[in-house]
Order: sequence, then structure tokens, then C-alpha cells
Amino acid sequence: MRLVFALIDTPIGAVRVSLEEGVLTGVDLEPEGPSDEPVEVAKAVAEQLTAYFRDGSARFDLPLDLRGTPFQKRVWKALRGIPPGETVTYGALARELGTSARAIGGACRANPCPIVVPCHRVVARNGLGGFAGDTGGRRLAVKRWLLRHEASP
Repeated sequence: MRLVFALIDTPIGAVRVSLEEGVLTGVDLEPEGPSDEPVEVAKAVAEQLTAYFRDGSARFDLPLDLRGTPFQKRVWKALRGIPPGETVTYGALARELGTSARAIGGACRANPCPIVVPCHRVVARNGLGGFAGDTGGRRLAVKRWLLRHEASP
């Protein structure tokens, strides 16, 4: 199998996507170093990310290979069901899935394809909570930006 990386410029900075045989396996919000493949390799991913950054209500329809535990996959499937512009709390999602808010946070942190699998739509009861394992700094600013982007008409 051939693993391909491509950098895509977005309003939140460069995003590196990882594909294996044309299937999205990862989205890195803080890539380091240059891309080893031209973005054309990830044309469908680039087109859908561009559409999303143009219109926050755009939805993703990409083939995904999300590698994780059965529990994580269950959470990621639930995340994909949260519509753009809406949020759910860690606690509410935990009750829906019969687990704990902390476990939901752990699955969100392990999400290999943020934005496409919208873990940014999961928030704390009183505030934003974290994003990609951080509770401040650039990643939380990205979460805030994504939520504002989706809420704008």
C-alpha cells in the first residue's frame, strides 16, 4: 500500500492530509516540513476541504480508514452525525453512548481526521473544553474558529 501526504492551504493554516490508496487516514492540523506529494494526489480531499472552508455547512463525503479501538470508532461515528453549526456536550454524548465524558474526550483527542470527523463540535458543559488534547493555545483557537465558521450564514 502506498501512503501519500499532501499539504493543503486553509484559512487556519496548512493542513497535512494522509491517504492510503486514495482513502483518507489522517488530517494533521499542525504539520511540520514540506509535503512529499502534490496536492493533486488528494484532489477529492482538497476539493471538499476547500468547499468546507468556503461554506461551514458543507459536509464531507470521503472514503475514510479510521484506525482506532472499537470504542473510538463508535464515538467517531457519532461525531459524524453532529450537523455543522451544532454542538453537543461531552456529557450528553457520553450518556447517548453509555460511557463517561472523559472517555468521549479521550476518543476525540485520538481522532485521526479532525474537521472531517468533527470532534470540534463536542464542547464542555461550561465552555469549549479542549481540542486535539489541548485546552488552550492555537488548537483551541482553531476549534473556536471552526465553530464560528460553521455558525455564520
